Amino acid sequence: MRNDTIEFRPLTRHIGAEVHGVDLRQPLDDEAFRTLHGGLLEHLVLFFRDQDIDHEQHVAFGRRFGELHIHPSAPCVDGRPELMKIHADATSPFAEGTAWHTDVSADEEPPMASILHLSTVPSVGGDTLFSNMYAAYDALSDTMKSVLDPLEALHTADVHVNRYEQIGGGLRREEHPHAIHPVIRTHPETGRKLIYVNQPFTQNIVGMTQAESDALLEFLYAHNAKPQFQCRFRWRKNSIAMWDNRCTQHHATWDYYPETRSGVRVTIKGDRPYH
Repeated sequence: MRNDTIEFRPLTRHIGAEVHGVDLRQPLDDEAFRTLHGGLLEHLVLFFRDQDIDHEQHVAFGRRFGELHIHPSAPCVDGRPELMKIHADATSPFAEGTAWHTDVSADEEPPMASILHLSTVPSVGGDTLFSNMYAAYDALSDTMKSVLDPLEALHTADVHVNRYEQIGGGLRREEHPHAIHPVIRTHPETGRKLIYVNQPFTQNIVGMTQAESDALLEFLYAHNAKPQFQCRFRWRKNSIAMWDNRCTQHHATWDYYPETRSGVRVTIKGDRPYH
């Protein structure tokens, strides 16, 4: 694969780029991998169109970036836990990802990145929004940064309790994960600071009363969701989104009921967040 055929077309100034000139059915050579890895660090989310990949090609693309992460509870495809099923239709009790979040932040070592391939999309709707947590941090006042920088927060997977059993999943571990992470983490590859709290997983800020913690977290959740930090991706059949889970949040819109939106996600292991 020729590296000079790969082109990144940004969606917004802060986040997201469509990638052209790459066929993910083919193995990535070293140069193409370095180009895509660099594009991910620069644009935070990469979007690929017209990628009719099978499960083996999807897994191979993910493994090019690292060892694969296994979701603690979500349903999988063909008994393969590395292939997370993403599906909602007229019979679904809920759609996955309908609040701003970063994937499985309750793990001690949350995922580095996620790669979602949709094979069935609704006639309209079902977009995914992504938000840049570097930009969210940079927009804070110096005073607020000084308050947040030393803080830590408890992340739990209580959101998963009895949830995925409704759609064919179930707990794969002895207990639901939980971990304490910095409120402001440093990206291990870029060295940039970013906000690392999200509504589904972050339970409270360590060392604060619940009222104090709730007030500060609600401010951050609203701040993180500001439109100026975002891009919005409109799916088509065989589109792929790959996002850096360390420095982004995303929100899937369930505005297509009773139509079907379906696909598979492969997730790449990360490392423990640090200040």
